[in-house]
Amino acid sequence: MSLLNSNCPRCGAKHVTFDVEAQKSRGIVEAGWVERFEIFAVCRHCHRATIFVVDTITAGSAGVWRDIMSGVVKYTGYINDHFKVVGHISLKDEGADEPPEHVPGDIAAVFSEGATCVAVECWNAAGAMFRLAVDMATKSILPPDGEPPVAKIRRSLGFRLEWLFQNGKLSTDLQELAECIKEDGNDGAHDGSLTRNEALDLQEFTFNLLEKLYTAPKKLELAAARRRERRGEP
Repeated sequence: MSLLNSNCPRCGAKHVTFDVEAQKSRGIVEAGWVERFEIFAVCRHCHRATIFVVDTITAGSAGVWRDIMSGVVKYTGYINDHFKVVGHISLKDEGADEPPEHVPGDIAAVFSEGATCVAVECWNAAGAMFRLAVDMATKSILPPDGEPPVAKIRRSLGFRLEWLFQNGKLSTDLQELAECIKEDGNDGAHDGSLTRNEALDLQEFTFNLLEKLYTAPKKLELAAARRRERRGEP
């Protein structure tokens, strides 16, 4: 029987044993081999169920737990030897949008936190997270230190976005939406006055920006690799 040792979100028991009864892979999420699962587990203390989110911690096992029929459920012993608990499904997951594909893990995590804040109607917190995601993403496309722009522009997200648009580093079709980052993002961080619509504007701009910076280029790269493979090219 497959078992999990964890704290119970339902009754509060610490380091209690759960019986793992079902699994669903969410795919590879990090480093090319870390696979994430949602598992349905029943607490032996309160006999209530929780859906845990767990990641593999043993390298080289990608696909093993997914491809073997019910590999996680049929494992004999505690799956803590091969998985770590990263959370559980709760109200915070209701309606939360996923980040675009192929976004770096740290930026994707910030976007997801912002989306969670939107789902639970924490508009100011959502604005701060989306602004942080844009800040991290746009810093990554600046030229190396010592080249333009000057330090003042590098430090300020508003000035940085303006410079990136003017110098062709960002598509101009995002420029109108970018105004919400300079205005609404600051309001959320400092004044605590964001509304639902403003938070959704920030989310839309952040999603579109991440798609253009990471998703579209990666899809083109993968398509080119498939063409080379079909032609037998190295």
